[in-house]
Amino acid sequence: MVLPDKWIKRNAKKGLIEPFFESSVKKGVMSYGVSSYGYDFMLADEFKVFTGSNTIDPKNPDPGSFKNFTGKVCEIPPGSFVLGRSVEYFRIPRNVLGICQGKSSYARSGIVVYVTPLEPEWEGHITIMIANLTPVPGRVYAGEGICQVIFLKATGECEKSYADKKGKYQKSKGIIFGR
Repeated sequence: MVLPDKWIKRNAKKGLIEPFFESSVKKGVMSYGVSSYGYDFMLADEFKVFTGSNTIDPKNPDPGSFKNFTGKVCEIPPGSFVLGRSVEYFRIPRNVLGICQGKSSYARSGIVVYVTPLEPEWEGHITIMIANLTPVPGRVYAGEGICQVIFLKATGECEKSYADKKGKYQKSKGIIFGR
């Protein structure tokens, strides 16, 4: 079952999302906060911009292939990507799964966002991969919406949660490279 806005608001007060933003839709700003059946999380102002020219190995990531950047507007090189993170810290209940989808305004500009599912009992800042598929530089904006989480409630609790498995990204703070 997809969980509605009233469930999100009620559970945000119990620590599901911190800080929690009720809703913001302003001219010239990517919306963030509660939507009908989800929550649009906000992009933080810290980024890791990919600058490497060697092979990318997810089993052995090279932090030297990234340049740290802090700012309100992050420019993504053509055909490249950046890592970012959510402003919000999430605590997912044991009987809930979060699925993330990028915002359509970015997708329509050739900028796509990827986030893995937010597993039951995972908590932390969401690390986001933001790719620029175009042949020209692309921009993303900190302090604005970047992605929507849709919360799905199971009919029962999972047998083994992310916390039970002692997942390697549990309690993530900041941008986390592959481990």
